[in-house]
Amino acid sequence: MRPPVSGHDRGAAITGLGIVAPNGVGTDAYWKAVREGISFLDRLSREGCEHFPLRVAGQVRGFEPGAAVEERFLVQTDRFTHFAMAAADLALEDARLPAGEMSPYAVGVVTAAGSGGGEFGQRELQQLWGKGPRYVGPYQSIAWFYAASTGQISIRGGFKGPCGVVANDEAGGLDAIAHACRSIRHGADAVVVGAAEAPLAPYSIVCQLGYEEMSLAREPGRAYLPFTEDARGFAPGEGGAMLMVEEEGAALRRGARIHARILGHAATFTGPSQWERSREGLAHAIQVALADADCAPEEIDVVFADALGTPAADRAEALALADALGAHGTRVPVTAPKTGFGRAYCAAPALDVAAAVLAMEHRVVPPTPYVTDVCHDLDLVTRTSRPAELRTALVLSRGLMGCNAALVLRGPEGDI
Repeated sequence: MRPPVSGHDRGAAITGLGIVAPNGVGTDAYWKAVREGISFLDRLSREGCEHFPLRVAGQVRGFEPGAAVEERFLVQTDRFTHFAMAAADLALEDARLPAGEMSPYAVGVVTAAGSGGGEFGQRELQQLWGKGPRYVGPYQSIAWFYAASTGQISIRGGFKGPCGVVANDEAGGLDAIAHACRSIRHGADAVVVGAAEAPLAPYSIVCQLGYEEMSLAREPGRAYLPFTEDARGFAPGEGGAMLMVEEEGAALRRGARIHARILGHAATFTGPSQWERSREGLAHAIQVALADADCAPEEIDVVFADALGTPAADRAEALALADALGAHGTRVPVTAPKTGFGRAYCAAPALDVAAAVLAMEHRVVPPTPYVTDVCHDLDLVTRTSRPAELRTALVLSRGLMGCNAALVLRGPEGDI
């Protein structure tokens, strides 16, 4: 049996946040948009996507890869790795980690990826079939690969500690953070961890069109409405978040700012698109994560929901919260900021973790954009943000391929 996330002798703390998202690049821009519930879903405008049935998505606009990534890395990487490398830089800057003074073997990298480098791969496939194999670049062998972001971040930063990649569905974003915590428990001092996705290139979109859960609504205001009678699926998004996770004692000794502590995690599997069964799987993941965190259900102050946006999946999530948290499940504030900027597959829960950390720091529950009339027995925060004393947050994620995950976070001790 795997060891628990919360190795209490070597706890894991988040000391840095790095975000590249449709609603902002950098923590300040992202949090401002999330807190105010500003909507960034828009008509899909990527070249080559004009005639697809998918019309609404969350696109990262104004991001210049050349300003964030050196040319020698740029030419051998896909957009999803550009997002990850830029976000990792922001997380390292936020943490002020003295990496140059540390053993390179003390710092690791873990990322999650659900689709890899589709845009890069499409370009090289077009070269192959349009011109011939001699026109296919050598970096095709690595740029599309799920592990590309972990590899490039570790090479660029000189990080030679435990590295890994979780190639999974959406829930992998939380599983990667749990993996980082176990690396900390087993001796690493710090891990750069998170997820970024770039699923809005033509080839990538074609691969997604078979998902019955994806919304094909034509208007942004009707595309992603979880927990309502108008729920019709999710709007995809791109971008991601990277975290700097450190061994808490070492972080405190160097005077680092602790954003939050990672207390517990669990994951289950209930089968692709088996949303009724996900009720049991998600509830079990929540219960085991709470036990891992030594946390009672009543201690959860806010839930960042998976919020897939189909009636069956939403009903299963609401019932799972009731099953796992009891009566508290209908009283605790629930939110899903991703309805304002899209569901970025593995990156979605990583962005939710960043939002949960910022919500605890600022003591406010952000709203769920676009959503107004909730048809489930949940206290879903809508319309405007809600001030609240937030000490402990629960982040949930489910994947289209059947994985369910839960992560428990707690704000710095003594702040509340």
